[in-house]
Amino acid sequence: MAYVRKDAATLTATEKRRFVNALLEVKRRGEYDEFVRTHIAYYASDGERGLRTAHMAPSFLPWHRRFLLDLEEALRRVDSSVTLPYWDWTRDRTARSAPWTADLLGGNGRRSDRQVTTGPFAYQEGNWRLRVGVSDREFLTRDLGRRADPIDLPTKSDLEWALKDPAYDAAPWDSTVTKGFRNRLEGWGTGRGSASWRNHNRVHRWIGGVMLTAASVNDPAFWLHHAFVDLQWYRWQRRHGGARYLPATAPGSGDEQHGRVVSRHEKLPPWDVSPGELEDVSETYRYA
Repeated sequence: MAYVRKDAATLTATEKRRFVNALLEVKRRGEYDEFVRTHIAYYASDGERGLRTAHMAPSFLPWHRRFLLDLEEALRRVDSSVTLPYWDWTRDRTARSAPWTADLLGGNGRRSDRQVTTGPFAYQEGNWRLRVGVSDREFLTRDLGRRADPIDLPTKSDLEWALKDPAYDAAPWDSTVTKGFRNRLEGWGTGRGSASWRNHNRVHRWIGGVMLTAASVNDPAFWLHHAFVDLQWYRWQRRHGGARYLPATAPGSGDEQHGRVVSRHEKLPPWDVSPGELEDVSETYRYA
């Protein structure tokens, strides 16, 4: 039977406590840091040579879908009642709304060094030491809203701009493409400054701190953000019935993207699964 992923703003006190406790236990076991390492290993720009899977490529959505499932499976080994909640950043848009509460993710970082000092993932609680992808700081950092140079979260209309595109992706299958649902949701825009960050990318910028880096998984907010991103793929699939992941076949040998993007039925590293196999999750989970 499929389990349910809920909006973080609707979680009961018990659901929040069980989710946090499971996450802390996965961290205590050393499993969590492996997720950070995996994301760093597959965080590659489209300016580099070689295969791109996690970002700046069509497989952005299936890659993160499989990544979320792996974390969710780890959580459910600890507590089978736990599922990943999602954060609707088009509705809960302030640093004091869900999920930035003391009983869930904790709040903003302090002004001096952006260290998060509230909630279960605050360094002073002794349960959330950053060990991977950091230099001299072992504490979680955030700069919600970017106080020195304010930035807003994406709006419902920003999300609609992505959802209404009937094509999943388009050539050249990278961060420069202006058509297709995938990059409109991932958020690589043209130009410079805040206007160039859309949807998914803009949320990372709004949170700030470690969420600006390849080690963004160090902030548990990563999972709630990406669960909401995954929900948009889920919604897009239902709006555009029959629309599939693209490219359906790998770019040919004369194409600049040859060997650089994963087509629908190719295996998606580091897993033995293809994007096509990840399109339908209805037997695994659904969204409330």
